[in-house]
Amino acid sequence: MNEFTIKDLENLSGIKAHTIRVWEQRYNFLKPQRTETNIRYYNNHELKMLLNIALLTKYGYKISHIDKMNEEDLKKSIISLSTAEAQQERMVNELIQCMVCLDVERFENILDNYILAKGIDKTITQIVFPFLDRIGILWLTNHINPGQEHLVTNIVRQKLIVGIEGVSSHIVRNKKILLYLPEGEHHELGLLYVTYLFKKHGVKVIYMGADVPLKDIQFVCEHKEPDYLYTHLTCITGGFHLEKYLSQFHASLPKTTLIISGKISQKLKSKTPVTVQVKRSLPEVLEFVSTL
Repeated sequence: MNEFTIKDLENLSGIKAHTIRVWEQRYNFLKPQRTETNIRYYNNHELKMLLNIALLTKYGYKISHIDKMNEEDLKKSIISLSTAEAQQERMVNELIQCMVCLDVERFENILDNYILAKGIDKTITQIVFPFLDRIGILWLTNHINPGQEHLVTNIVRQKLIVGIEGVSSHIVRNKKILLYLPEGEHHELGLLYVTYLFKKHGVKVIYMGADVPLKDIQFVCEHKEPDYLYTHLTCITGGFHLEKYLSQFHASLPKTTLIISGKISQKLKSKTPVTVQVKRSLPEVLEFVSTL
């Protein structure tokens, strides 16, 4: 069983920590445990409950009414949400619940059924990427078990690769982009998703994968001369310092533009070298892709 902090619940559900604390005082659906130092922590069941409640409140249900529901009523109300956006969010919530409960079979069934109904393109855009965006915070805080991570990663990776291999574009852009992850970064799913986006928009892709030394990037750039480099940073091991890395990158490849996205890049406060562009959200990434 996992243990989640109130900040984990905030990031996964979109409900502010202050609101969660108020709900705990007024209602009965959340009953956190506490550490010896009096810090709240929550289990899988409470995470599942909050994800469902967050979805219902977003689409018009009053919290006082939800508090009176039993689990069956809650489930029926969730299923009854009819808008496309609500259904997509429900699927993402179910993927998160399957991950924390190690329900691998259901996790893959959800993806496969969505692919059958909507196609791989919409599956990647509508539920895979939102899922990755939501759980990315767990990788940063080490609140996801390595076993869960490997099971989920392998399933999603397979779907992304199928999407990348099958994508076709009527657009042909005279641009070439090299995608990689720096040394110590092994979380490849975000980069695969961006690869899918570039191929879908007719951009030529050179994919180097995870844990790539800077000297290898230099070597490939000298021979392939990409227009841009792209990296997506989720959680890097080994005392990685982003500002230092960007300085080293600029010194090694002073004429090459690097685009960075991902959870780590969102925390970047200092000024970046002129050749580095930070994309802090999916809309910013999509805008960059569309303008190539």
